Amino acid sequence: MSTTIAEAFVKQFEREVHEAYQRMGSKLRNTVRTKNNVQGASTVFQKVGKGVASTKSRHGAVPVMNLDHTPVECPLYDFYAGDWVDRLDELKTNIDERQIIAGAGAYALGRKTDELLLAELNTSTRFAGGDTDGLTRSKVLEAFEILGESDVPDDGQRFAVVGWKQWSQLLGIEEFASSDYVGPDELPWRGTQAKRWLGTLWIPHSGLKATGNVRLCHWYHKTAVAHAAGADVKTDISWHGDRAAHFVNNMMSQGAALIDTAGVVTLRCLES
Repeated sequence: MSTTIAEAFVKQFEREVHEAYQRMGSKLRNTVRTKNNVQGASTVFQKVGKGVASTKSRHGAVPVMNLDHTPVECPLYDFYAGDWVDRLDELKTNIDERQIIAGAGAYALGRKTDELLLAELNTSTRFAGGDTDGLTRSKVLEAFEILGESDVPDDGQRFAVVGWKQWSQLLGIEEFASSDYVGPDELPWRGTQAKRWLGTLWIPHSGLKATGNVRLCHWYHKTAVAHAAGADVKTDISWHGDRAAHFVNNMMSQGAALIDTAGVVTLRCLES
C-alpha cells in the first residue's frame, strides 16, 4: 500500500511542477521562436534573408530569389532546482504544501528560462533614444520607427518587455492608458501582466538588467529571438533513508539565441 501511495505522489508531483512551470514559470518563452525535443548539446536556427521579386520573359525561367540562409547556433545548458522534503507521510496528505514546493521549483526554472532569453536580448546594439531619461512617449515612437524602417512585420507578433518602473511611466502616457486611444478592452488598469498597444504586447518584468540606474528594456519580434529545449521541466524524486527524507530535483536542458539583431530595439531607461 505504501508503495502505491508513493508512486501516486510522484506522478502527482511531476504533473503539478509541469503545470506550474507552464502557467507561471516563464513570461517570455511563448514570445519567441521555440524548438522542443532537441537532441544533442546544441541546435541551429536559420536566419533567412530578404527575397527580391523580378520579372521574366514569356516562356522564360522563373527567376530564383537565392535567399541567404545564415545558421545561428544555440547551445543548451542543464539547470537544476532541488530541495529536501521531510515527513513524506504528512506531505502526501497536505495538498497545499505539495503545491507550494512544486511551484517553487517550477518558478525557479521559469526564471532561469527568462534569464537566458533576456541575456540574449541584452546583446542588442540598436537603441532608441538616450539613457538620460525614462520610458517616454518620444522614445517609444522612435523605437516604433526603427522597427518599421527595418521592415519588422507588424503582424501581432511584436513584444515589448519593460521593468515595473517603466510600466508605471507608461501609465502616465495618455495614448497607452486612456480608453480614448486603446478602447475599453485594452485598458492596463484591468491587469498588470500584459497590455496590447501599437500592435505590440507590452509585458512588465522584474528580471531586466540594470547597469547603474539604467534599465534595459526591449522591443522585439517573435522571430528575432529563439529558445531551444532539449529536455523540458522534469522531476526526479529519490528517498534517502539516512535523512528520512525525499530529495525532489527539478531539472531542464534549455538554451537561447539572438537570431536577427534587426528585429530587436533596446530602450535604455534611467531610473532615479
